[in-house]
Amino acid sequence: MKVMTIIGARPQFIKAAVVSRAFSQHRQDVREVIVHTGQHYDANMSDVFFEELGIPLPDYNLGVGGGTHGQNTGRMIEKLEGLMMEEKPDWVLFYGDTDSTLAGGLAASKLHIKVAHVEAGLRSFNRKMPEEINRVVTDHISDLLFVPTESGRQNLINEGVPENKIKLVGDVMYDATLYYKERARKPNLPRELDLNDDGFVLCTIHRAENTDDPQRLKSIFEGLGNTGEPIVLPMHPRTKAKISEAGIVLTNNIWVIEPVGYLEMVWLEANCKFVATDSGGVQKEAYFFQKLCKTMRDETEWVELVESGWNVLVGANVKRIEEAFSLVSAPAYTSSFYGNGDAGRKIVAMIPEG
Repeated sequence: MKVMTIIGARPQFIKAAVVSRAFSQHRQDVREVIVHTGQHYDANMSDVFFEELGIPLPDYNLGVGGGTHGQNTGRMIEKLEGLMMEEKPDWVLFYGDTDSTLAGGLAASKLHIKVAHVEAGLRSFNRKMPEEINRVVTDHISDLLFVPTESGRQNLINEGVPENKIKLVGDVMYDATLYYKERARKPNLPRELDLNDDGFVLCTIHRAENTDDPQRLKSIFEGLGNTGEPIVLPMHPRTKAKISEAGIVLTNNIWVIEPVGYLEMVWLEANCKFVATDSGGVQKEAYFFQKLCKTMRDETEWVELVESGWNVLVGANVKRIEEAFSLVSAPAYTSSFYGNGDAGRKIVAMIPEG
C-alpha cells in the first residue's frame, strides 16, 4: 500500500516524523511518499535539520510559495494533482491547517483518492483566520479524521461528520516532545542573561493578527515591558520588520535572539519560567513541559488548556498581560488531554489497506 504524505511547513515535518517512524516500525506493508509543497521556505530546513531530527528527506519538493493564499493553493493543487496521477497513492495524509493541507485534500478528493487528516477537529470559531477555513474544509472532505482532543471530536460531531470517520488518537506533538526532549540543546544566548533556575520567560510573536496591527503590536510590547520579567524572544525577521515599521522601542528586559531550531526551542520551553506566545503549537508544548502559558490572542483552539487553568488568554491588552504575568501557581498536571504519547502508532494502525 502506498501513502502520500503532504507537508508544507517546518512544524508539519516534525509531526510527520512521528508518523513516519510509526510506519517504519509497525506497517511494513506501507510505502510512504513524502511531498514538500515548498509553502514555507525556511533557511533552517537544511539537510542538517532532517538529519538531527531523524526526519526522512522529502521525495518531492514542489517549490510552491511566496504568493497569496489563493495563488499558492491553486498552484499546489495543480502540481499535486499531476503527482498523484503519476504516483497513484492509496491514501493521502496531511497535517494541521496550512494551505498545503487544503490543497492536498482538494486534489486527492477530486481524484477519488482516500484522504486522512491528522490534527482534525480543531476550531477557533474565527473565520477571519485562513487556518480556520483550511481546517473546516479539509475536515469535511476527509475519509479519516485523526483528532487530538475530545473537544475536537465534539466539534466534528456538532458539524454532522459521521462518527465512524472520527478517531480520537491523541496529539502527535506530544509524541514528538517525548521523543526529542532528551535531544534538546541550549541555543546561543546573551552572556549577560542569567538563565539558571527558570530565570526567564520564553516569548514568541509571529501571528498576522498581531504583527499586522501596529496598535496591537505596541500594546503587546508595552505590556511585556511593564512586567519587568527577563524575556527571551526568538524573533522572526517579519516580526522584526513590523516592530521597526511601528516605531516600537523594546525595553531592556526583552532579550531578542535569532530564530532557533526545533531542538533549541525544546530546550527553551523546558527551561523557562513560563511561556508568552501567540503560537498555536507553543501553547501545547508549554503544557507538555508543565509550564504556564499566557497567550496573546483573543481565542484558542486548545480550549482545554484555558478551562484547566494552564493557559490564560490575554489578547493584546496591556493590563491583562501584566496581570497574567503575576499568575505563577500551576494547577494539577494531567497528560490525559493529549493522549499517552502513542498517537503515531494509533494513526498508522487505523489506516486500512487500499
